[in-house]
Amino acid sequence: MQLDRTREPLSRVAKGALALEVILSIGALGGGLILMLAPRGEILPLPLSALAGSPFDTYFVPGVILFGVLGFGPLAAACLAWVRHPLAPIAAFVVGAGLLIWVAVEVAIIGYSNEPPLQAIYAILGVAILLVAIRWLLDVGLPQLHRNIATHI
Repeated sequence: MQLDRTREPLSRVAKGALALEVILSIGALGGGLILMLAPRGEILPLPLSALAGSPFDTYFVPGVILFGVLGFGPLAAACLAWVRHPLAPIAAFVVGAGLLIWVAVEVAIIGYSNEPPLQAIYAILGVAILLVAIRWLLDVGLPQLHRNIATHI
């Protein structure tokens, strides 16, 4: 399947989603890598005591999840936007919702921490991605989205 990237330029909303997804991907790939390389908080100042009550003894498994899901997922969504794939707005929505779920689960398991304020920053990023995705879905329209998906399957 080859997509025609020349048919029309990316909309401002699509560019916004792409940029936010790349920002998330870079942060998650970097953060996940650091957690995997230093799972006891040797690089990031994260105490192991914060994991008390969680299913994790170290930050290694959360690092793997962060790296794999929130690192490569947004990167894949950004690639869909770049090639103007009709699933790109849905992928952006899934990325935003996934990030908010990640932050909510993290806060539920280890509690809120504002030192460093990463949970708040990523929650704001998740809301931004979700709002941009909703706007994009509204701009595209569900009937048009359905037709575009059907022609690419």
